[in-house]
Amino acid sequence: MSVISAKTVPVLRPVHAVAIVVVSWALVAIVRRVRRHLKATNLNGPPRQNLLFGLQKVLTQSKDPSALYEQWAQDYGSVYRLPTALGNSRVVLCDPKAIAHFYARASFTYVVPPLNKVLSDILLGKGSLMGSDGEVHRRLRKSLTPAFSIAAIRKLTSIFYDSAYKTKAAWDLKLESNPDGAIIEVQQWMNHISLDTIGIAGFSHDFGSLDGKHADVAEVFDSFSSAKPSPLFGVILLLAPVFPWLVKLPNPRTRLVQKLNASMGAISNQLLARTRKEKEEGVIGTHEEKSIIGLLIKAENAGSELHMSQEEVLAQMKVLLLAGYETTSISLTWALLELSRDQAAQDKLREELMQLGRTDPTWDQLTSGLPYLDAVVHEILRLHPPITGMSRLAADDDVIPLSEPIQTASGQVVDRISVAKGTLISIPMLSINRSLALWGSDAKDFKPERWVHEDGISEKAKEIQGHRHLLTFIDGPRTCLGKGFAVAEFKAVLSVLIRSFSFELRDGPETKVDTARGLFPRPKIEGEDGCMVPLRVRRLD
Repeated sequence: MSVISAKTVPVLRPVHAVAIVVVSWALVAIVRRVRRHLKATNLNGPPRQNLLFGLQKVLTQSKDPSALYEQWAQDYGSVYRLPTALGNSRVVLCDPKAIAHFYARASFTYVVPPLNKVLSDILLGKGSLMGSDGEVHRRLRKSLTPAFSIAAIRKLTSIFYDSAYKTKAAWDLKLESNPDGAIIEVQQWMNHISLDTIGIAGFSHDFGSLDGKHADVAEVFDSFSSAKPSPLFGVILLLAPVFPWLVKLPNPRTRLVQKLNASMGAISNQLLARTRKEKEEGVIGTHEEKSIIGLLIKAENAGSELHMSQEEVLAQMKVLLLAGYETTSISLTWALLELSRDQAAQDKLREELMQLGRTDPTWDQLTSGLPYLDAVVHEILRLHPPITGMSRLAADDDVIPLSEPIQTASGQVVDRISVAKGTLISIPMLSINRSLALWGSDAKDFKPERWVHEDGISEKAKEIQGHRHLLTFIDGPRTCLGKGFAVAEFKAVLSVLIRSFSFELRDGPETKVDTARGLFPRPKIEGEDGCMVPLRVRRLD
């Protein structure tokens, strides 16, 4: 029997192991890319400007990425290929029929990309509605749907008004000694309104932020808008679509996300424990069981048809806290800003609301009896959607129909495109909402009248199948569950504030407004630190 010397046994050094991993990854990536190339339509698109980052760096550094998407759609067609990091690309859909097809199949054919899943898990925990797909997503959504029915939201209207009147009382007190008006930082107040409202309406908990109480979760939310991402984090985000694990590397931004997760987790656990105890003691009645937290507690039951694990219950609470806090406060702030810039629109809205006298609009009036209020709200949702884009990964090969033919890179004219499994698909929602091709030459302008006149919205815009021809609330099986809640709260709060106060920009109508990039884009005054919107507010007799 021969004996093999230890010296002859090959030793796998760390550098060799890394090389093998890199080569293996590269080979798999090449095979997948070749398959996608063979199976997919060869689309036109802008040239790659950077070998490492593609055009992702151009987009992240742009002050208005939506304008870039629109320009590329004009140059290369309503569906085009966009170069991304490390030789990859994604398909951008700007065609209404293609978008409708995509949304109809979202959650099954088009699923949450790995990066989005990682980010969702870090921020919300595993099992959230935002990070799930397929039957899991359907089950989670179905369990929460009763809390967002028209009947359920109708009963919450008084809560919306309560938050608005708490704000009115605080401002009245401030303005008593300032008959000519005072400068009020309205964004912070809109944050307070949103937090207290989702707390009471969703979880039977008053955060008390409108009464001056400190809320840790609000403090962490707000810190996102004022925190400036480090250059390292910028590079991580550019490469993360290829290497999702990069976002888990320790950095100030990730620590902020983890702090928010912990803060939302702490309050969610506290609310769940209190509600479980009340249920055991028989305190919770039929109405409370149909609230958000009541439905979550019910879904915790092992015998429930739509059973959720404790981890899933906690994740849904974080989703609803996040969505309820951020989106409505942003929309309300934008509304006050745009109405401050357009005094004629502000006066017209106030005139409509004053016809009701001193009474608040009823539910029926909020939903269909105040056309100009409805117009202002939907114009804000069109121009300033809290979520500006959506990306999904093709889980299978698919054929996407188009409303108008496009020319491929080989010169062929097609009315449908083939996409291969593994293709990343993007919808630039903000760009579509503001598209000149869809909404006309005044698409970038704040013009509520477009929603009032019968011909105010073009036939082309009407091809978009989302809520009121907007992509603000997405569409299909992933359409925003809380859109009715959000619109009703938006209208109720705005109706109280516009009837009670007049609003002007602190530095005049030519004040330039910028966008702060936090968890969601928020308005701010250009050139000023922080994420604040100071307006001159006056009481109306």
